[in-house]
Amino acid sequence: MPFQLVDEAKQALPLHVVSKESYPAWLKAQDSSAQRWLKAINFPAAPGTCAFVPSAKGELAMAVAGTGSPPDIWAIAGLASTLPPHVYALSGVEAPQAAQLALGWALGAYRFHRYKTKEPEKEAPSLALPGAEGAEVREMAQSIYLARDLINTPANDMLPTHMAAMCLQVAKEQGAKISVLTGEELLTANYPTIYTVGKASADAPRLIDLRWGRENAPKVTLVGKGVSFDSGGLDIKSAASMRLMKKDMGGAAIALGLARLVMAQKLDVRLRVLIPSVENAVGSRAMRPLDVVKTRKGVTVEIGNTDAEGRLILCDALAEADSEKPDLLVDFSTLTGAARVALGTDIPAFFTPDDALAEALARAGAATGETLYRLPLAGAYRDMLKSHTADLSNDTDSPYAGAITAALFLKEFVEQTPRWLHIDMMAWNLAARPGRPVGGEAQGLRAVYALLRERYGKLMKNKARK
Repeated sequence: MPFQLVDEAKQALPLHVVSKESYPAWLKAQDSSAQRWLKAINFPAAPGTCAFVPSAKGELAMAVAGTGSPPDIWAIAGLASTLPPHVYALSGVEAPQAAQLALGWALGAYRFHRYKTKEPEKEAPSLALPGAEGAEVREMAQSIYLARDLINTPANDMLPTHMAAMCLQVAKEQGAKISVLTGEELLTANYPTIYTVGKASADAPRLIDLRWGRENAPKVTLVGKGVSFDSGGLDIKSAASMRLMKKDMGGAAIALGLARLVMAQKLDVRLRVLIPSVENAVGSRAMRPLDVVKTRKGVTVEIGNTDAEGRLILCDALAEADSEKPDLLVDFSTLTGAARVALGTDIPAFFTPDDALAEALARAGAATGETLYRLPLAGAYRDMLKSHTADLSNDTDSPYAGAITAALFLKEFVEQTPRWLHIDMMAWNLAARPGRPVGGEAQGLRAVYALLRERYGKLMKNKARK
């Protein structure tokens, strides 16, 4: 497996995980040879440190990793790329924590080398897990790898054509049904804003629609912003702002990765995934500032800024999702720089009108080590979206409250579904840390999956007993 996880191995080298606080008691419980060795090398048990302990015969007996207290998901993530190539097994760690540590390890093993022509092959360490713990960890890692790979892939290989092909591949693997509307089919089917945003590109815009699960299961719909590259359109971005815009389909990548995980783990839901996939290009067919487009819902929108295109493609997809009144509707999008100004690049903002859902997501985030922060759907700012010409503007004249006004814009298209989550994230690591290399990141995936498993996993288990 590329994420360096193997089934439980008899010859695995024990890997003890100890915090600085628990280290004295742990050390006292070891044999005299291990105690003498660790004292001789003055092992500090500080987070990020690791030591090997020899046996009395001079062979490797175990490894000891220092962590924080309690150890978080990233506690041993760095070891996946630094330890010698042995098979290791966590020692003295309870099952739930072992699964978290193993996932961190797997994410620490991630590399994006698709375009490296001379990447050296080298043996890597592996972590052994029993099947009961390892199965979900493997599926989680594979789904996060999928999202990271999609985001990291440059736009010339990740246009709407390629995104549709990847969705088709996942659908085939998981036994889902999929349909794709392309180009002017979007107009015929009444998705005019998706068409308008993507019509200037040589690669036609698409709406990808994936369905899976039994018909009468609770409906869960995921929507992902799929802007394969965002030039800003005629309101063109600066070179610096455009540099990372291959990641503007991060919402679609995360939605697809999460959908793959839900299907692989067979949660008892009627899953639907809607991905509007476009390139926001500059060209003679590009939408213009102050153009007016009639949305799927019938609401007219004036184009205040062609660089506020994400909310345009999402509004048609959300209107369609809302028409089915799902039990839960979640959209993922790299929507606003304002959310990054407010919370930085590591903490996604989320919005919901449902307080209980907000609390449930916060709990799921805490349990998985993912921090998401709720921002308000402040209705007082709704007037900032007024247009003199149309029902709404897709932009405001104010430099303030940009993440909130974007969420309020989307809220206009979600009227029948009270349990709606809008997640506005960076989907990118600007700096390398253990388990989180520079590049695409599946922000929010683990927390939302934990939320779904809590809400719908029990239904699956109950049905399995019958």
